[in-house]
Amino acid sequence: METGLGRTLWLIVGIALALTAVLVFISGRGTTARVTVTDVTREPLSSMVSTNGKVEPIAPVSFRAGFPTLVVKVLVVEGQQVKRGQPLFVLEDTAVTADLARARADLAAQEEALRAAQAGGRADQAARAVAELQKAQAARDQLRRDNEALTKLTAQKAATMEELEKNRLALAQAEADVLSLEKVKQTIERQAKFDTERVALLVEHDRNEIRDLQEKIHSAHPTAPIDGTLYSLPIRTGDYVKEGDLVAEMADLRHVRVRAFIDQPELGQLAVNQTVDIFWDAHPDRAWSGRTEILPKQVVPHGTRNVGELLCSVNNDRLDLLPNTTVDVQIRVSERPYVLVVPRGAVFTDGSRRFVFREEDDHLHRVEIKVGIVNATMIEVVSGLQLGDVVALPGETPLKENLRVRPVRQE
Repeated sequence: METGLGRTLWLIVGIALALTAVLVFISGRGTTARVTVTDVTREPLSSMVSTNGKVEPIAPVSFRAGFPTLVVKVLVVEGQQVKRGQPLFVLEDTAVTADLARARADLAAQEEALRAAQAGGRADQAARAVAELQKAQAARDQLRRDNEALTKLTAQKAATMEELEKNRLALAQAEADVLSLEKVKQTIERQAKFDTERVALLVEHDRNEIRDLQEKIHSAHPTAPIDGTLYSLPIRTGDYVKEGDLVAEMADLRHVRVRAFIDQPELGQLAVNQTVDIFWDAHPDRAWSGRTEILPKQVVPHGTRNVGELLCSVNNDRLDLLPNTTVDVQIRVSERPYVLVVPRGAVFTDGSRRFVFREEDDHLHRVEIKVGIVNATMIEVVSGLQLGDVVALPGETPLKENLRVRPVRQE
């Protein structure tokens, strides 16, 4: 009986131990969390500043109407490639041509008046004044000599006082005549100087008017100053244009400029000669490359934003990036050719520290790391991890030290 009872007790103990093992196994399986993991890899990494911008020609040539007139003929079409010297359009210039002929005639008359003024006034008037003065001076000089002779003769009783007095009266009149004629000559000279200055101003005015009219006539018959693209042509034959109206724009569009609008917090990352990628919705399969060229010098309002305007030079060999279009801009502010990286979501922050949860033997271990550059999806790992390490990504289960996990590879 005792032997049978002992066997029964041992059987019961064995069953209890087996049940305990099963419960422990089941309990252990219940605390295993399903966690998504990914490998630490090496790859090129770029840190980007993304924004919008506007395409601009680098050296645009603008054509404006020089005077109010009609469009007689348009010789090209918008978007056309034109050669240097090629005629573009014709404006009505009959009235301006007539004004130019009148201005040239006025100039010729004023130049003749200027030559006369520079010569001392009208030739006949000046010559007559000089001749009369010289004649009066000769008569006065003769009377002076006669006065000296008569004075001696009178003292010697060889001439009478009446003769001497008559000579003196004649000399006084001759002196007065000379003074009067000298004043006339000076007046003519002053008038000639005044006329020279006045007429010189009129000559300069007429020359400026002629230059202005010539420019207006040239603006009515423009030709392309360079080889390039006529990217704006808002006029049509028969249109009326006012003075100053923009009638055409052209440029060499093989190289264009993008004005990128950079928000204030990102301005400190910019430098000259950084790589720029340009994207335009009109060509979703295309990307244009360029370089940063001129950094912002001030912050200005742009809609609801305060931005710095960054100028980027962009290659446009195919001429399909059009002026004044709005584009997306990505500036590579930092680049690393081959670095350790992890997804941004795998990195956690504790104050100024960064850490990840590395998976090893189905358990998580908190590992502090140092990071480098960052882009929208990846972070450079400078220290703390090695190539081939596996890190956990956040999910439904909170990650913690020594958590037992069932790793699931990220798709």
